[in-house]
Amino acid sequence: MRERVLGEVHARPFRPLTCPRTVLHYAFLTSAEEAARDHDWLSEFCVSRGVPGPATGNRHHTLTFGGGTLSWEQHAEFTTYTWDGSARPDQLFGQLAATHPFGAAFRAPGDLLVAVRLELREPVENEDWRSQFDESSLTVSNLEDGAATVVTDFRQDGDGLTRMLLFNRSLSSVQSGAVVQRLLEVETYRTLAMLGLFEATGLQPEIRRFEIELAEMTGQMKDAAALGTNQELLDKLSALAAALEAGATASAFRFGASRAYAEIVKARLETLREEAAPGDLSLASFLARRLAPAMRTCQAIEDRQAMLSRKLARATTLLRTRVDVELEQQNRSLLQSMNRRARLQLRLQQTVEGLSVAAVSYYVVGLISYLAKAAKDAGLPVPSANITTGLAVPLVVLLIWWVVRRIRKHHGEH
Repeated sequence: MRERVLGEVHARPFRPLTCPRTVLHYAFLTSAEEAARDHDWLSEFCVSRGVPGPATGNRHHTLTFGGGTLSWEQHAEFTTYTWDGSARPDQLFGQLAATHPFGAAFRAPGDLLVAVRLELREPVENEDWRSQFDESSLTVSNLEDGAATVVTDFRQDGDGLTRMLLFNRSLSSVQSGAVVQRLLEVETYRTLAMLGLFEATGLQPEIRRFEIELAEMTGQMKDAAALGTNQELLDKLSALAAALEAGATASAFRFGASRAYAEIVKARLETLREEAAPGDLSLASFLARRLAPAMRTCQAIEDRQAMLSRKLARATTLLRTRVDVELEQQNRSLLQSMNRRARLQLRLQQTVEGLSVAAVSYYVVGLISYLAKAAKDAGLPVPSANITTGLAVPLVVLLIWWVVRRIRKHHGEH
C-alpha cells in the first residue's frame, strides 16, 4: 500500500482560483450502494464528454466543465460535487451561469445536505453587499492575517444555497484556492456535525423512559421475595438492557462522527486564522454558539446511555444473584429431601433383606426336608426327616444371613 499511502497526501490538492470566480458546492449523503452507483454514473458522464472517468477504486476526480472545473469526491458517508467558473465582476449574487453542471441532466447521488454558493471577488470600497445578507446572523471575518475577508449569514437563498462572499486582498491564486476549500469544508462539516444533535434529541424520550422503568423495577426488587417474581423482574431487566444497547449501538456511529466533524471544523477555523471584523461576529464565535451546545448535548446523551447501561448491569447482577441464592436454597431443600428418602429406602431395603433371609431359608429348609425324606426312603442311615429338618433350620438361617451380609458388604466397598 506504499504507493496509495504516499499518494494520499496529494489526493485533494488545492485548485488555484483567481478573481472573479463563482464556486458551487454540493454534498449528498450516500450509502455504499449509492456511492457505487454514483461512481458508475460519473464514469458514463465523463465518457459522454470524451474525457476519462475515475478509475475503479478512486474516490476523487476532476474534469473541465462549462468553462470551469468540476471536482468529485467520495467520503465515508457523503459525496461532494464542487464546480468553479468565471463570474461577472460587477455582480455579487446575480443569476447563476447557465454553464454550471447542476442542471436537469445532473443526477443527485443521494439526499442533499449541503449547498453553497461562494463568490470570490476583489475588495470593494462600499458595503452594499450587506444588503445581500441577514444582519441578525451576519458574520464578517478577516482571514490569513487580513489577506482576505469572508462574509456569510449561514442562511439559504431562494435557490436553497448558503451564500458566502470572499474578498481577496493579497492572496495568491493557490492561497485563494486553499481558503475557498477550507471555507467549503467548514460549511460541510458543521452541517454534518449537527446531525448528531437530532439523533440525540430523538433518543432523549426513550432514554427517559428507560430511566423511569429502571427506577420502578429497582423499587419492586426491594419488595420481591418469591422466586417467580424475581425471575419475571430479571426478564424485564434483560429486555430493557437489550433495548438500551441496541439504541446505543445504533447511535454510536453518529455521535462519533459528529465529534470528528466538529473537530475538523475547529481545525479548519484555526487554519484560516480568522478574526472578527470590527463590529461584526466571526465565523468561530457564531458557530460556537450552536455547534458547541449541540456537541455537549450529544456527549450528555452518550453519558446517560453509558450510566444507564452500568445501572442496568448492576441491577441485573444483583437480581441474578438473588435468584441464584433462591435456587441454591431450593436445591439444598431438594437434596435434604432426597437424603431423607434415601434413608427411608435404606431402612426399607434392610427390612426387605431380613424378610428375604427368612424366605430363602424357608425354601432351602424345604429342600433339605425333601432330601432327608428321600434318603430315609432309600434306606440310608439318616435320622428321621423331621429331626433333620429341625436341625437344619438354624444352620440354614445363619448361612443365608452370612451370604447376604457378604454380598451387601461387597457392594458397599465398590
